[in-house]
Amino acid sequence: MDSLKHKILAYYKQQTGDKLDAFRDMVAALTEGAANDAKGSAGDKHETALSMMHLEQEKLNHKIAEFLEQKALLDKINPDVINDRVVVGSLVKANGFHLFVSTALPKITVDGVSIIALSPQSPLGGMMLGKVVGDTFEVNGTKYLISEVV
Repeated sequence: MDSLKHKILAYYKQQTGDKLDAFRDMVAALTEGAANDAKGSAGDKHETALSMMHLEQEKLNHKIAEFLEQKALLDKINPDVINDRVVVGSLVKANGFHLFVSTALPKITVDGVSIIALSPQSPLGGMMLGKVVGDTFEVNGTKYLISEVV
């Protein structure tokens, strides 16, 4: 499961980096569009279009900030560090699920194993922190048993 942890982290870092690049490209395209639009337009339609572009840029910049936070957190995780307790960066097997305690990211499959990345601020992530193999806990009426921590 150790090399699995390396692959999971690499996949999420790549995915986060790709999203950042895509959002940055969108912002650049909007900025270029606004500059080109400013050259040949005047009047209310121009002002409305410019305002819409600025709103869209703000939304994209907010998304970029979110992904930068996720990337920063992922960059802090050392996949070679193994704790006996669940901490940020742990890969946990509980109730047959593989849970990667990091940040909330989409579910992925690596080497045929489904991985759920969850934030330590989530109800499940928060309950797992500090637990060890054999510990049980309950979230929303479901009991969980930790069978492995990497």
